[in-house]
Amino acid sequence: MCDQLRHDALSCAGGLIDTPNIDALADRGVRFDRAFAQGSVCGSSRMSAYTGRYVQSHGSRYNSVPLSVAEPTIGDHLRPLGVRSVLIGKTHMARDRSGLDRLRLDPDDPWTTIVNQCGFEPIERDDGLVPNTRPQLFERGYNRFLVEQGYDGPNPWHTAANSVLTPDGERMSGWLLEASQYPAIIPDELSETAYMTNRAIDFIRDAGDDRWCIHLSFIKPHWPYVVSEPYHRLVHRNDLPSPNRCDAELETAHPVLRAFQRSRIGSTFSRDEVRTTVYPAYLGLVKQLDDHLGRLFRALHDLGRSDDTMIVLTSDHGDYLGDHWMGEKDWLHEEVVRIPMIVADPRAGADATRGSVSTDLVEMIDLAPTFVDALGGDAGANVHLEGQSLEPLLHDRAAAADDHDQVAVTESEFSLMEMVNDLPPGPRASRRATMLRTPDYKYILSETGPNLLYNLREEPAELTDRIGDPGLAPVRAELHERLFEWYRARSHELTWRPGDGDVPRYEGKDAVDGILIGYWNEADVPDAARPNIG
Repeated sequence: MCDQLRHDALSCAGGLIDTPNIDALADRGVRFDRAFAQGSVCGSSRMSAYTGRYVQSHGSRYNSVPLSVAEPTIGDHLRPLGVRSVLIGKTHMARDRSGLDRLRLDPDDPWTTIVNQCGFEPIERDDGLVPNTRPQLFERGYNRFLVEQGYDGPNPWHTAANSVLTPDGERMSGWLLEASQYPAIIPDELSETAYMTNRAIDFIRDAGDDRWCIHLSFIKPHWPYVVSEPYHRLVHRNDLPSPNRCDAELETAHPVLRAFQRSRIGSTFSRDEVRTTVYPAYLGLVKQLDDHLGRLFRALHDLGRSDDTMIVLTSDHGDYLGDHWMGEKDWLHEEVVRIPMIVADPRAGADATRGSVSTDLVEMIDLAPTFVDALGGDAGANVHLEGQSLEPLLHDRAAAADDHDQVAVTESEFSLMEMVNDLPPGPRASRRATMLRTPDYKYILSETGPNLLYNLREEPAELTDRIGDPGLAPVRAELHERLFEWYRARSHELTWRPGDGDVPRYEGKDAVDGILIGYWNEADVPDAARPNIG
């Protein structure tokens, strides 16, 4: 999993930068061209990926909002199948302190560590942001690695990996966007991307023939937008695509859109100088990522694991980079919620779909049930998982594939963001929006301001809100009802699944089980149940 990788950044998806290793992975599998995250920010999206559940169901709506200890994750689903699930990189997981205290779990117990890491065994947890204001993070593995390489100071993550030298020889922090035009102080082989790749290769080599699931979670191309030589200069600013935006969008009366555009982040990324400085570095980070994925794929081949390893490439969300007069993520345009997703399944059943591009609408939460099915489980019998296994689409089982819902849902929460200061007063629940995406339309239920409707069939760029178009009134009503149906169908049954023997079922056999309800006299009681009343 990458962080903040746009769906259109890869060359196999029409992107500007060449990504031959990721393209080769797509040739070995299926590229899902219309895949969607369930959250519009790192934390909520990742918790959906790990649980296989919508944000509405797991409740971790924003970064650092704890995931309940009651929520089973990929690791919990795969452990009974004899699969070791490990973490290398980022999760954005925040421990459920109140839940741990209530259950009196020992914080030093190895199992508690796994619970605190989204159900993964942490080979190396590193969320990638180590500001100087958080000295408790200075001892992370990557920082220690840089110190071993000779970089001085308590926090070389900041002073070397995410800082640059200007032509005058002055150090400039990568927190400043203007630094993106210069190369990082560290060379490529010492970058965060290289380091995490090395950690994954080491684990695979040491694991031998064991069954495992690695969550290799890269920190980039998430900001700071700083990349090593020569990646920072592979794309010239004059070769960048024009931003996807129009002047009419700035005239919106929608309070949330207006607040995002006028926020510090939105107004900064809307400036051409910023966009044309940052975007080349962003694409350089994508190219760097592709090069190191190539090393990983070659290592899998050399270690004899290519033919029995399913590889999935995806991202938690995208990046506006000035499109729609916005920056970062958090809202619900395609630039953010539509994500790259490539699944290379080595099994013979997937041979018919290799190298294909699927236009089915799929979701991030579909990955967890896909892993369960691929590793010998039965995702369909698991009431915790709200996603749909991709196995029918991967194995070209037409009848089953036809049952795959052609709808995607993404939720946005912005109650903790700076831009809420520009919104009318309201409770936290009013700082949310929910997107329902179909093949032709996008409907957004906004708890602040009017709802939004985009006709993607006529205008894929999402520049014009059609909520007030009388010709689309039937569409609007249908999508609103579909979203209401989605809300009513959420699964909150984490303590029970069909077939559990501890829960009695009264389906005409209650008398046989010894519990008699609604019988007037002995004559009404079935013969088989008579001993229960004698």
